[in-house]
This record gives sequence, C-alpha cells and structure tokens, in this order.
Amino acid sequence: MRSATTVYLSELRHFICIEGCMIRSILIFALSWGLASSAGAQPGPVKKGTGNSSFKTGEELTYKVTFGFMTVGKSVTRVDPNLYQVNGKTCYKIDAFGETSDWISWVARIDDNWGAYLDTSSVSTQVSYRKLREARYRLDERTDFDHGAGKAVVSVKDKKTGKFSTKKTFDIPEYATDLIGGFIHLRFIDFSRLKKGDTISIAGFLEDTGYHLKVHYAGKQTLETRLGKISCHVLVPRMPDNKLFDGENSIRVWISEDTNRIPVKIEAKMFVGSTGIELTGHKNLKNKLRIIP
Repeated sequence: MRSATTVYLSELRHFICIEGCMIRSILIFALSWGLASSAGAQPGPVKKGTGNSSFKTGEELTYKVTFGFMTVGKSVTRVDPNLYQVNGKTCYKIDAFGETSDWISWVARIDDNWGAYLDTSSVSTQVSYRKLREARYRLDERTDFDHGAGKAVVSVKDKKTGKFSTKKTFDIPEYATDLIGGFIHLRFIDFSRLKKGDTISIAGFLEDTGYHLKVHYAGKQTLETRLGKISCHVLVPRMPDNKLFDGENSIRVWISEDTNRIPVKIEAKMFVGSTGIELTGHKNLKNKLRIIP
C-alpha cells in the first residue's frame, strides 16, 4: 500500500503535467487571440504607411499565470531593442517567455521561449521559432514563412548534431501569421470599427496546421488590476471541440482601450478548473498606460 507522501507526490506530478500544458496554452492564447481582431478590422497584413503608434523597440510586458487562486508561473513578452534584416526586410524581433513558479519547478520545470521576426512595414511573419524546455522534453523548432507561395517550412533541430536538419513544408492560408505576429497585429486594430456582437475571422499557422477561427467582440469592460483600473475591449474566441478547454466560449481576452492595445488579462475555463494570466508590469511603453482614477 502506498504511503500518503507517495500518493501526494504522484498527484502533484499529475497536477504539474496539467499545469505545463496550461501554461503553454495560456501563453499561446496570450499571444494569438489578439490576431483575431486584425482579420476583421483590418484584413491581411498591416498596410504600409499605417504607422506604429502602439509600441516601440525595447518594450517589455510581464504577466502572472494563475490556476484558481494560485500563481503558478509568469510570462514575459519583449520587443528587442534592435531591428534585424531577414529575407531582405527590416524586422522586429519579438520574444515571449513562459515559466513555472519555483514551488512547481522543483517537480517539473517549464521554461519556454516563443519568438518571431516580423516585417516592420506589414507586420507579416518572416520567421518564427520555439524553444521548449518542459521537464525532460526538449524542442527547438524554426518556421520560415513564404507568403508568396503560401507555404511554411518547419525545421527541427537534431539533438545530436545541433543543426536544423528535419524539414517539412506545409500549406498556409492567405495572410496566415504565427502566434507572435498575432499578438502584434492586435495592436494595430481600429476597435472603433467594431460593434458589440461582431464576429471576426482569423488565419494562422501553428506546428503543422493552417487554421481559420472566429472571435466574438463582446464590447468594453473596466478591469481592476494590480496596476489600477483599466478600460478594456473584450474578445471571446469560438473554441472548437478539444480536450483542454471547457466549451465554445471558454476563453475571454481583455485588451486595453488606450493606444497601447495591451493584452491585460485572459481567463480560460478548463476541464480541470479555471486559469488565466494578468498584466503585472511594463517597461518602455510607447504611450502612457491609461489608468482610470
């Protein structure tokens, strides 16, 4: 018969496995669901000459990741201070990091990095990458986007040689973006063109699949946050059947109503409980974050 300690550790490890999936999933939604609004309010890539009034190089956003009332991790999104030349285009380099809190990491540490190079003119994804470190699991992946041909080439690093040797080519939808690109497209939305109840269509590519999703615009709401009261736009993605999230309307996303258009909060109802992320800090914003007195 197993001791109480053995049972406890077994259940805790099972919980951590769920949390690992949750943290990665919440990071995905923190970055990706905002791109939904770009497809309806402004189809395709951002038009040249639109101008970037919402963020600048060197910006950093910090979030806490929660499960129920517990803080189980943190997420950081960072715009590199420098610009890069990729595929003959001047690009932003943007990274998102997600990791478990110390009290979980002693059982199964998660330390993930999602990143992309985005054309500064159209904010189209040129290259995206993932560096996943989840307990003993390791993945280094790079995706090259060819929007003219409608293709994405996914390469995986060989653990022995350290080179990106395994390559597969996939079809992608027109104007498909990666998760980072979706996060940035979010910040070019003209929300004044949306009415409560509007449904927005999105196109994207993740891992090996191109997809189209629908997102419902649910109007405005003021949130109480650690930073103060923030007026937000609310988005509700229409979730397909899956084994992680509970129902079609299981996720809600709050985007700051000011010119920064920052993802302030995400809540998700999962089959194992409620989880989410919330903005806890920021650096080098292009515009002052609007706090309601």
